[in-house]
Amino acid sequence: MKIREARSTDLDGLLQLYTQLHENPVPKSKDSLLTLWDRILRDKQHHIIVGVENGIIVSSCVIIIIPNLTHNQQPYGLVENVITDEAHRRNGYASAVLNYAKELALSEHCYKIMLLTGSKEKHTLNFYKKSRYNSDDRTAFIQWL
Repeated sequence: MKIREARSTDLDGLLQLYTQLHENPVPKSKDSLLTLWDRILRDKQHHIIVGVENGIIVSSCVIIIIPNLTHNQQPYGLVENVITDEAHRRNGYASAVLNYAKELALSEHCYKIMLLTGSKEKHTLNFYKKSRYNSDDRTAFIQWL
């Protein structure tokens, strides 16, 4: 599997993969979607990491680097949308894209990476713990808008 940052031509493959993430439907092609895609690609702090196998995106995560005024003005990373295609799970692909995101955060001198998951599945939570994320240091709260 090749790991890299998303390119402009990856939108359709990424949207297909995202259908397995919280049952997201593939949006109908709209100008607003393409405008958003272009905005994400131009944002130097927003990184969509993809794992590609035989030309198909099989795994992905997003890391956003957030500037910060505390911790010696070091930024932090926020990881979201971790997904691996159902047919490719348990092959180390999610670990590989998360490691790529971690290396990116280190290169940006982040002092921490935060990851939130909506999953309550024991195997998913254990996967994140094995990936060296912990759920002991902080308490997360979400306000849905």
